[in-house]
Amino acid sequence: MSRIASDKYRSKVMSAEEAAKFINNGDRVGFSGFTGAGYPKALPDALAARIKEAHDRGEEFKIASYTGASTAPEHDGALAAVDGISMRMPYQSDPIMRNKINAGVSEYNDVHLSHSGPQVRAGFWGELDVAVIEVTAITEEGTAIPSSSVGNNNVYLEKAQRIILEVNAWQSLDLEGMHDIYSMGLPGSNKAIPINSPGERIGSRYYDIDWDRVVAVIETDAEDRNTPFKPLDQDSKTIAEELLDFLANEVKQGRMPKDLLPMQSGVGNIANAVLVGLNNGPFERLTSYTEVIQDGMVDMIDSGKLLVASATAFSLSPEAATRMNDNAKHYGRHIVLRPQEISNNPEVIRRLGVVSCNGMIEADIYGNVNSTHIMGSRMQNGIGGSGDFTRNAYISCFVSPSLAKNGDISAIVPMVSHHDHTEHDVQVIITEQGLADLRGLSPKQRAKKIIANCAHPDYRPLLEEYLEQANAKANGAHTPHDLAEAHGFHRRFLESGSMKKA
Repeated sequence: MSRIASDKYRSKVMSAEEAAKFINNGDRVGFSGFTGAGYPKALPDALAARIKEAHDRGEEFKIASYTGASTAPEHDGALAAVDGISMRMPYQSDPIMRNKINAGVSEYNDVHLSHSGPQVRAGFWGELDVAVIEVTAITEEGTAIPSSSVGNNNVYLEKAQRIILEVNAWQSLDLEGMHDIYSMGLPGSNKAIPINSPGERIGSRYYDIDWDRVVAVIETDAEDRNTPFKPLDQDSKTIAEELLDFLANEVKQGRMPKDLLPMQSGVGNIANAVLVGLNNGPFERLTSYTEVIQDGMVDMIDSGKLLVASATAFSLSPEAATRMNDNAKHYGRHIVLRPQEISNNPEVIRRLGVVSCNGMIEADIYGNVNSTHIMGSRMQNGIGGSGDFTRNAYISCFVSPSLAKNGDISAIVPMVSHHDHTEHDVQVIITEQGLADLRGLSPKQRAKKIIANCAHPDYRPLLEEYLEQANAKANGAHTPHDLAEAHGFHRRFLESGSMKKA
């Protein structure tokens, strides 16, 4: 049975190939999609075929592709493979897309997720030509039930000259009621966002869509890109245990209530290990104000440990996605999906006292963190929402194994090769070696604690040697650096394949 209850929307139903003709060379296109959830499944592939045909004729055809965050191979991968993307923002993780960015074929602007929608609304990115948005269903009244992510969809629907909708029958109809669509305005017209607890709802359950701008409706029945999490390794378990011990001590010291404060967790295996640890730990009646709902949060809802989670999207394994689809009505009593300008909003994060926990590529001895670039130049995925939460969190944590590449790379270095999060915003660093609480410490005090607690023993003497050398050579004693050797670890790796000294 069709998910389109409105006669006028049914009159716009067509194939993805026909709909792709509404997108032209040079268009700026806002796509739905966030961490592999709720992205359009049919239109991108049809558009990629159209772009390839144009290139085969010797014609120029590229678009600017804006999303909520990462999508999937049949979206980012398909468009990148035909060199169809001139500009990408705000976050990506597809290997083909990443390679095109690092080869200079596609430009990329790594925007804070909470900034991306408001910047499009304000016109910083020019006029938005097309919005391509996946929805679960269209009601008789012409409103749309959002699907498994919200991201920047509300902004793209608001600003685009032409709207293409994909109605995906794979998404559970019981998602209806899980969403809370609340949009900001331009500076000068905004009011305080009235969220005082993670589960508070302040908006609509639906997208209100301007029918006059809808040019095409596509019917699909394709699942989200759901990637299994790796089995928990010992390093991930150890890092999770360190964080749980830290949180328990914060409660003991009276700096946090016994049911903790709202938790934010980045995407990945370590983040999911933390959630597993919380589910098995002593804390009860927990809440989350975060970006994505991961497997661990679904498990915590099932166990009763997690009362409510606010996010903008799912990032689930196939097994957890099936559970979500089969029991969406139940989970809708515990989950709120919002636009990312709200889920990642600094005002709300600060007000609620969120405790953030995000992954990193490397940290330096003074607490600066690189979460985006390999060896300073090669983009990995992007900053995502880690900056939104880190700068505004009550307590901000970063986690990583201390080693990579079979021990040839240290995650703790003298100076990060790219700065994403400065020492002013990073409060706690955790590796499987231990935890460094950096609050209230000077740069030199932080350096000693990070080296002693977080660096791997194979690299600890080299870092201690660097700090001693920097203290002797620096032109100031506050944050000592030997600029000639500050990136010595990285130079050695690029020259020899290892950060270790020969």
